[in-house]
Amino acid sequence: QVQLVESGGGLVQAGGSLRLSCAASGRTFSRYGMAWFRQAPGQERKFAAAITWSGGSTYYADSVKGRFTISRDNAKNTVYLQMNSLKPEDTAIYYCAAAGGSISGSYYDTRTYDYWGQGTQVTVSS
Repeated sequence: QVQLVESGGGLVQAGGSLRLSCAASGRTFSRYGMAWFRQAPGQERKFAAAITWSGGSTYYADSVKGRFTISRDNAKNTVYLQMNSLKPEDTAIYYCAAAGGSISGSYYDTRTYDYWGQGTQVTVSS
């Protein structure tokens, strides 16, 4: 069982930056592939970024590529999402997710992930 708690959301102006954190409980955090999804009002939850258990591979949605960076610190049981050059369309609730199996083939699919956090709100003003 893994529990995930996101933090770091808030209100920022367009062009600004935020860093989200996701703290995970459990001693087997290093075995989980991790991802960030986001959900805007009235829309489905969409993939943003993912990282394999080792950190050796990362994946990004086209809409965030070059602006967002996902990373992890297995010693701290934490995964991060550094978000730069934020745009109003980045406004959403951001969710952290953990997958017990490989994510390489389906990192973008919500069904790949076994555990979810409660989410943190990110609002980007124009």
